[in-house]
Amino acid sequence: MDVLSDVVAELRIGAPHSSRTERRAPWDDRFPPTAAVGFHLVLRGGCRLTAAGQPPLRLGAGDVVLLPRGAAHSIGDHTVGAPTVLLCGAYRFDRSRRHPLLTELPEVLHLAAGPRRPAALDTALDLLTRELDTDPDSGAVGPLLEILLLFMLRAWYDGRDRDTGWGAALRDPDLGTALRAIHRDPAHPWTVQSLGDRAHMSRSSFAQRFTETLGVAPQTYLTRWRMTVAARRLRDTDDTLRVIAESVGYTSEYAFAKAFKREFGVAPGRYRHTATAAAPGYLATGSTAE
Repeated sequence: MDVLSDVVAELRIGAPHSSRTERRAPWDDRFPPTAAVGFHLVLRGGCRLTAAGQPPLRLGAGDVVLLPRGAAHSIGDHTVGAPTVLLCGAYRFDRSRRHPLLTELPEVLHLAAGPRRPAALDTALDLLTRELDTDPDSGAVGPLLEILLLFMLRAWYDGRDRDTGWGAALRDPDLGTALRAIHRDPAHPWTVQSLGDRAHMSRSSFAQRFTETLGVAPQTYLTRWRMTVAARRLRDTDDTLRVIAESVGYTSEYAFAKAFKREFGVAPGRYRHTATAAAPGYLATGSTAE
């Protein structure tokens, strides 16, 4: 598993949900703000998406839009013609766990159909479209939506040319090696020196480059990732605190609990008690106003 898919797997809650709809002009579906990550896939036809503070987007067949922070928006069309067929829905993420994936993405992530789009994303969209045309209630739709999310995120990160940020670190051959080491084995007693060795850099050079690129020091990122993994296990498993603590590199339950509370503001036991796999829902079809 690569770092991106690893992060998505740890932060995701439950399965995605979606709704296939057909609209004839004039139509206007409005979506309130939500904690979920919304998406729209235009299967046929075209429409316009308008989100607060963002320029309107004209969407055509094959276009896909992701709204990482669940921004309020509307989607509709007033041009009389062939109907528009959409797949709209949401992915749920645990936003109590801090990670650049949840903060670095734009309000509206638009991946337009065309030759510049990655072939892997087009393949995923084609498979999903064929499955929906064959059987909208197929059990394969959910797994295909999971794959679609990963390919959308990869397409966006691969298309970036910034020198800073989590995505830039992923693309950096040296920093990427260190990130993979952290994600592959969070329980390992990593130090700045050992991570620098993995990146084939001196301790000081590695620490400076890591901090300048990601905006946090290596040990800070390591601790946050360990707490992210621990939070998911507290929510999704019955493992004891000792087992969870050891799985993320703590030999002392007390030290683990202290680090966890510093990150989340509550003790691990309290977090487990209040955490739930359910998140605020996402209105998949919106409210139509003609």
